[in-house]
Amino acid sequence: MRHKEDRRDPCPKALVSVPGWEHFPHDADLGLCGWGATVAEAFEQAGHALTAAITDAAVIPRTSVEVRCEAPDIELLFVEWLNAIIYEMAVRHMLFDSFAVHIEGERLEGKLQGEPIDVRRHAPACEPKGATYTALKVAKSPNGIWSAACIVDV
Repeated sequence: MRHKEDRRDPCPKALVSVPGWEHFPHDADLGLCGWGATVAEAFEQAGHALTAAITDAAVIPRTSVEVRCEAPDIELLFVEWLNAIIYEMAVRHMLFDSFAVHIEGERLEGKLQGEPIDVRRHAPACEPKGATYTALKVAKSPNGIWSAACIVDV
């Protein structure tokens, strides 16, 4: 069962610029949000926020990985998208910094580009374990900007 504990907008900067991302505070984990002119662009920006939580170093797009997700609504699809990125990071020992998202109905097809983790160069600050339903929100603001946010276990 999904638990939506906080329906306030975790992405207030989404009202002033397009596209973008940011982290927001959470007790023990990490809040992240992305925003853009489309919901796909908001998802892509959230991917950048996820990588930025791990490293400040540049990630070079040397390898491409295709991901596919499905979910019955756009908020669950956002969680599936982030978890697909986290899964690919874990099993391939990679970081990604290029994200392309295509959403059609309940399906998402994405392309990640990145490189293997170089612990010395990337100096990973944390290891994301999974996207959660906490502070989960995907919405279009009155000014037409899409935002996507949730808490990620780290």
